[in-house]
Amino acid sequence: MQSSDRQVSYVCGVGGPPLLHRTVGGILDDTARDGGKALALVSRSQNIRWTYAELADRAERTAAGLLALGLRPGERIGIWSPNNAEWVLTQFAAAKAGLILVTINPAYRLRELEYVLNKVGCRALVLAEAFKSSHYINMLLELAPEIAQSEPGRLQAVRLPHLRAAIALGTQTRAGFLRFAELQSRADAASRAEVARLASVLQPDDPINIQFTSGTTGSPKGATLTHGNIVNNAYQVAQRIRLGPEDRLCIPVPLYHCFGMVMGVLGCVTHGAAMVLPGEGFDAGSVLETVAAERCTALYGVPTMFIAELDHPHFARHDLSSLRTGIMAGAPCPIETMKRVMRDLHMREVTICYGMTETSPVSFQSEVDDPIEKRVSTVGRVHPFVEAKIVDEQGRTVPLGDKGELLTRGYSVMLGYWDDDAQTREVIDAARWMHTGDLAIMDAEGYCNIVGRVKDMIIRGGENIYPREIEEFLYTHPQVQAAQVFGVPHPQFGEQVCAWIKLKSGAQCAAEDIVSFCRGQIAHYKIPSHVEFVEDFPMTVTGKVQKFVMRERMAQRLGLEETRKSSTNPRQRNPC
Repeated sequence: MQSSDRQVSYVCGVGGPPLLHRTVGGILDDTARDGGKALALVSRSQNIRWTYAELADRAERTAAGLLALGLRPGERIGIWSPNNAEWVLTQFAAAKAGLILVTINPAYRLRELEYVLNKVGCRALVLAEAFKSSHYINMLLELAPEIAQSEPGRLQAVRLPHLRAAIALGTQTRAGFLRFAELQSRADAASRAEVARLASVLQPDDPINIQFTSGTTGSPKGATLTHGNIVNNAYQVAQRIRLGPEDRLCIPVPLYHCFGMVMGVLGCVTHGAAMVLPGEGFDAGSVLETVAAERCTALYGVPTMFIAELDHPHFARHDLSSLRTGIMAGAPCPIETMKRVMRDLHMREVTICYGMTETSPVSFQSEVDDPIEKRVSTVGRVHPFVEAKIVDEQGRTVPLGDKGELLTRGYSVMLGYWDDDAQTREVIDAARWMHTGDLAIMDAEGYCNIVGRVKDMIIRGGENIYPREIEEFLYTHPQVQAAQVFGVPHPQFGEQVCAWIKLKSGAQCAAEDIVSFCRGQIAHYKIPSHVEFVEDFPMTVTGKVQKFVMRERMAQRLGLEETRKSSTNPRQRNPC
């Protein structure tokens, strides 16, 4: 339910279960106590199956081991790893020990790793040996060669002055590294007693997680979230898809991001459902196999993941009839993709979520029984205990149906960016409204439609052009599988429309075919001036398309660097 002003674009989520005044560790204990024999975690690639009682016990012993290593509540512990059971275990062990978990993008390289570890003063780092082209152990040793001559817990490294312990996953023993499997054996009576004491001392308002943003402009920023932020957001998200103890949720999205660790892992724990990890990283075939083998009832993913699953050559071989619900989030969802997910993946109760890392993350979500047209064209309605409004460039709330920037406020808004008050003030105003940077429209029923990024809006000769509108039209072309639209510099108009298009398998198409398809169907100034056919789009690990990379590549290709550098962009007025 929600309350709203009928004249302006403002809503407030009301009704539903009250907020939970619980910590992350406390929620796990509650679920283990009430349903300890129920399946909690399946990691297919590791052949691991833990009940809630087993997960809670392992988390408590691992937490005690961390404290025995010399870590203290309030200190930061990083995790740099793809998806695995140890990642989930670290998430809850850190919470029980009162440590702030710093989730590090598995795609980070040396400079980024050094920056985030020093930015938050990480005292310990849990890391995998390697994943794909990243050899984490070697990269850390390049930053801190002193590890090889140090005792675990007593590291002194010049380039990583705060780091004291490096904890490696896997079975190999390395000089200076503590094996993750040894943590539980380090737990003693004193450290276990301290974990028990902390259970009654830690508070929901305490910071528990630092999530670094993608850093597409400048250095990454560490969004600092509390127990209360993520416990309640996980609960509300899972509540909307009616998750319960009988459900099994397939989680192919990265755990380092809120989608995986909050909406996925923590959402399951708040409702006693089983979390199922199909593999270390996303593979469409593994996801399909896992859903069929484990009889998963729910599936999470970004649109590109669902497209890959639907278009997998062996899609028809898998029995996916157990699916009923799930979430598509992380990027705008093409309408045709949503329809295919509901029909071909049997996810008739799939929902769309909208939010951002800084809001724990979800603010808007559709309901499982929303009309289909609402589920395919909007991001649903505001969550309980969250306010939202849409404002113009002067900060005034716009009438219903008008475009503007979406702002949210409530329990889910982060404490701020770690050690960065200036950046925090740029996105959270004095009234604690979070400025999302997203352009949105709200209707009279409170449904919200995200029409683009304030910074992605194309301004051509004074005309405001919203890429999402053109992308949705291009998806109706029979040869187009995916499309991304963005602006490139132009000396006369300021910007021109550019489209990057991925064709369906076996399809052939020319740029003029796309332009002809658009003529007479959309306004002339919205028709792409440049059309590029690509195999893939540049993306973050979480599946978000990086339009800034596309703009830079096209500007270089077209010889527009100087135009881009000298042009004045009115979008810079955006407070985000």
